[in-house]
Amino acid sequence: MAQQASDAIGVDGLTVLADKGYYAGPDIIACQEAGFQPLLPRTFTSAGRRAGRFTKQDFDYDRSSNRYRCPAGEWMPYKTTTIDANGMKQYNYRSRAPVCEVCHLKKQCTTAPSRRIKRWEHEDRLDDLEAELYRSPDAMLTRKQTAEHPFGTIKAWMGATHFKMRRLKHVKTEMSLHVLAYNLRRLINIMGSQPLIAAIQS
Repeated sequence: MAQQASDAIGVDGLTVLADKGYYAGPDIIACQEAGFQPLLPRTFTSAGRRAGRFTKQDFDYDRSSNRYRCPAGEWMPYKTTTIDANGMKQYNYRSRAPVCEVCHLKKQCTTAPSRRIKRWEHEDRLDDLEAELYRSPDAMLTRKQTAEHPFGTIKAWMGATHFKMRRLKHVKTEMSLHVLAYNLRRLINIMGSQPLIAAIQS
């Protein structure tokens, strides 16, 4: 979508704003390698958090020594490298079982003898993206103002029944007409009808 937008407006190196529903590591890396700067919040889904236990985000990663530090202050060194079911290279870190067994935070950490953490090979870049988002506190507000308003307006126009057509081809056409109508109304509000007509004619 970033490439399509870049091609449509003739501008390279766009900053791309998205909500957390679009957060996917491989897509983010592909976006960066295509010359775009994606900004979107990280998704945090963990069965451990729902169970009241620490998640990966509670562990501090130290790039210089390539290891994690747990909430109790103990270090978890790198152990092995594996390839997961999606073909992604993962670095594995593990704490020492004797240390975990006597830790006063163990019940909040893991039910296994020791804690394990996986780190994707490109996770440094995801961390940098997260830091960049913190430096751009208005980015998500801009996304919300830009994206939510058109969809909310279009849904209001469509009414409770939403799409009148059936089958993907026809629904796409119907949605395209709604978007066209929205864009024309926005341009009329911004430019006025006569300047818009003149621009179209030229």
